[in-house]
Formats: sequence, structure tokens, C-alpha cells
Amino acid sequence: MSQAPIDPILLEITWNGLKSITDDCFVTIMRSAFSTNIKERHDHSAAIADAQGRLIVQAERALPIHLASMTGLMGYILKQYGDEIEPGDVFVANDPHVAGGTHLPDINMAMPIFDGDRLLGFVANIVHHADVGGAAVGSMSGGLDEIYKEGLRIPIVKLYRKGELQDDIMRFMLLNMRLEEERRGDLNAQIAACKLGISRMGDMVEKYGSDYLEQVFGEIISRSALRMRTAISKLPDGVYEFEDVMDDDGIDQEDIRIVLSVKKTGEQIIFDFTGTDDQVPGNFNLTLNATQSSVCYALKALLDPDIPNNQGTVDAFEIVVAPGSFLNCLAPAAVALRANTCQRVVDVIFGAFADIMPDEIIGAANGANTSAVFTGINPTNNQRYVYLETLGGGMGARATKDGKDGVQVHITNTSNLPVEAIEMEYPLRVEEYALVEDSGGAGKYRGGMGIRRTIRPVEHECEFSGVGERFRHAPWGVHGGDPGGTGQFYRRGDDGKTEMLSSKTSGLRLKPTSSMVIETPGAGGYGNPDARSEENLKEDARSGKFSSDFLQKSYGTKSND
Repeated sequence: MSQAPIDPILLEITWNGLKSITDDCFVTIMRSAFSTNIKERHDHSAAIADAQGRLIVQAERALPIHLASMTGLMGYILKQYGDEIEPGDVFVANDPHVAGGTHLPDINMAMPIFDGDRLLGFVANIVHHADVGGAAVGSMSGGLDEIYKEGLRIPIVKLYRKGELQDDIMRFMLLNMRLEEERRGDLNAQIAACKLGISRMGDMVEKYGSDYLEQVFGEIISRSALRMRTAISKLPDGVYEFEDVMDDDGIDQEDIRIVLSVKKTGEQIIFDFTGTDDQVPGNFNLTLNATQSSVCYALKALLDPDIPNNQGTVDAFEIVVAPGSFLNCLAPAAVALRANTCQRVVDVIFGAFADIMPDEIIGAANGANTSAVFTGINPTNNQRYVYLETLGGGMGARATKDGKDGVQVHITNTSNLPVEAIEMEYPLRVEEYALVEDSGGAGKYRGGMGIRRTIRPVEHECEFSGVGERFRHAPWGVHGGDPGGTGQFYRRGDDGKTEMLSSKTSGLRLKPTSSMVIETPGAGGYGNPDARSEENLKEDARSGKFSSDFLQKSYGTKSND
């Protein structure tokens, strides 16, 4: 018997109810977590999936890169546990090779939604933990050549069974992580969000009934897919190609190629990455679901940013990428720094669409997820600390305006950690927090500028580990725009001398008599610099963001106006 059509007004009300649940779960994690990476930078997501494991709705402020991670988790739960899923269970996992994750610091949790004995779906969340053990503090260092070194691998396990905490599993997890109390606090925040989501979904079931909610789930997915396919159909048929390179893998391979051919016919679009390099020894590899998240984000951003992040958008496109390649790696490939590669996948897609969508494309952004980890013993309490941050940079210039300065871009929308939070939480002093002069690529509209952070340990020695991309290959401009500036790490002594460091620096000892300088890349410009308006040129000169030499070189005599 066919179901009656859903009233569109009631559907919209229900859809917003589901979104409010995921948003509340997101805020619960943010307000309950212990680590600055969550409570200040908001490196987490929340979502609802149906009984088939299909993602229905993701929190409004969630990270696009987490889309496929949570979807992958659901598939593994259903495959492994099937009929053994019970009310009160809480599943936990992080492994990209056997549990649908994308890298180990992202710990997934999911709790089933039941109406009596009927499984309706799952409330899920994901949190980037500041440390999950492994060979390197912070789990985000370069130079690790297999996943076993990157931290504790968690397959799909039940952290709660029928509402009862499995304390042995919790103790096992925490024993393998450096900051036990901080990890416990963040894990408890995830658990609290799961329980809140289940309670709120129970209200929805009581109000609307299971049959109606299942119909809504299917309708949301089908409408999202239709909306995406309709947007795809408006693109001109053809084949669009582009390629770019990563700087290196932190071990022995430089210029890692990402090759893309987009084949579009009618409503069908295929992203073919044939020709991309094989997986590398270093930890920049992507699992297939991470590549899928990047493609989904790029399509949404270009065609219809308001399409919901769910299974429907993923179903609307195809990906061709060889197993064992850089963008579809196989175990035991290392993947901790996968966000840098995801950013580059987005740049490559934008490059492929540059000629057919000139008004939507932006110059290459900072193309990285520049990470900085400071760790040591806090002299005020003799306790170990780990300060982890991924810093923003320049956003590419647009067809109508300059790119934004010093922001997170594309697949991550986390915040830059406030100076006050750093100095309150850690024995560190931020000596400078500024934009990097001349790092925005020239153009009719200039690219965004990178960030400079200068940090010094206070009354103790600490270790610094950092990973950057676009340190050798600058973010390119589009339609005649110039490239943006590259990033760099260097150590500065009290004598003013500086020591340039590798873009993949690990375990560097830092004394109170020296400071660490982190400069993130800028972004590419849009359009011929000769077309920049007189008013914008005058504002450039007034802003102090550009040297007179840069203005003269980029814009000629106009810079003197």
C-alpha cells in the first residue's frame, strides 16, 4: 500500500525539528567538553541517520569533512551488529580502515533510536580529540609511515550496552591516551550529546509516530538528491580537467599529484581521479570516504550551498579512484593529516570548474590545514599539557570581492583559538597574532591573507610539532590573478636570529629564550591586477597589509595614487 504524500508545510516543520536536535547536540558537546579544541575551536559535528545508516541531517555548524565519517560509521555498525543493536547501546569507533573513520583523532559515537523494538535510526557525533596516543603527541605530526604509529585504533565496539557503561573499554581507551582527564571529559561530552539526542528524538516519535518519521527520512534524502541532480543538469556537458600537487608527504615523496577529470552528461557527473599518485609512506593519504566528503562539499559550494548535507547529496555523483591510490588508500596507510589533502582535492575541483563557472569559482585558498602542537609540563601544576590547533589562512579572491583574511576554509569551519584562551589554558605566551604582509595574491580582487602566530613557552621548555602545506607550491590565482604567499615555520631567538624549519617539523625543543613563528599561506587573486579599482588600491595602501614594494610590483604606478 503506497503512502499518502507528505504535507510540505508539516515536512518543513519536521525537518527544522530534526535540525534543531542536531544543533542542540552540537552545542552540548561544545559546552561540556574539556579541551580548547572543542569548547573554543568547535572541531566536532553531530548528526541523525536512519535505520539503514543513511545520514539524514547534520548540525548547521558541523564540519563538511565529517559527513562521510559518520556515514561510514553507521554502515559498519549495521554490518557488524545487525540484530544485536539494542536500546541504550552507545557505539564508539575511530579507525579509518575497519570502522569508517577518516583519521584516528576523530572519535565517532552513535546511539540507536528505538520505538519499542523498532530501530528508527541513530543519533551520532564526532569529536577531534587533541591526543589519542601513538608515537607523536597530538596525533597530528608528520613523518609517521603507518597507522599503528598514529594512535589508538578503535574498531566498532559498544561503550554502553543497554544503558550500562562498559568501564573496562573506557579504561582501556584512556590508558592509551596522554591526557586522561581531558579525554574523559571530551568523551563524556559526546555521550551526553547522544543521550540528549535520543531524548529529543523520543519526543519526535511521540508527536509524529514512527511511520511518519521514516517517510520523512526518505523524503529528505530523495529531495536532496533531486535538488543536487537538477543543479548538475544545468552545467554544460563536457569533460573538465585539472591537476595540482601537494608539497611532500613528510618522509620521502615530493610533488604528490592529484589528477582530476570531471565528466558531465545530463544529470550524471563523474569525478575521475585516474592518474593520481599511489598512496604515500607519509600520513597525508585519504580513505575513500574522505575523498567523498571533499567532492560533496565542493559540489554543494559551487551549485547550491543550501542543499542539506546528507546521503542524498552523496548519491548524486560518482567517484572513480583506484584502490591503493593517494585518494583511496589501503591499510595500513597513515592518514592523520588527511585534512590537508581534502583541502587540495577541493582546490582541484574548483580548478576544473574555473572556465565554466567563472562567477562561482574563487582563487586557490591556503590549501592547507596548518597544524601546530605544543606539549610540555606546566610549571604551575606539574601536569602535562597538549595545545593543538589547526590555523586558518587566506581565502581565495572571488569574482566580486577580495578573499577573506585569516580564516578556516572549505571542508573545515573551525575557529582560530583566541589568544586569551591559549594563555589562560597553557603556559604559553602569544607574542604576535597578525596577518602576514603581502600574502594575498594580487588581482582585480586580491586573495586573502595568511596568519602569523608567534608563541613562546613561559618558564619551561616544551616541544613543538607542526605540519604545513603550500609551503613550496603557492596557492594559484584564477582568470589572471596572481598566486598567494606560501607558509613557513621558523624559530626566533632573543638575539633576533631566526632558524628556518621544515614544513613537517616534529619534536623541536623550544626554550623560554626562543619563540616559534607560524605563518600560514595566503590565497590566490581573481582577475588581472591591472583591473583593480583605484578605490581598492588606495585602501590597500592605507591598510598596512601590503608593502610598497609589493604594491609597486603587483599594480605598477597605480599603487602611488
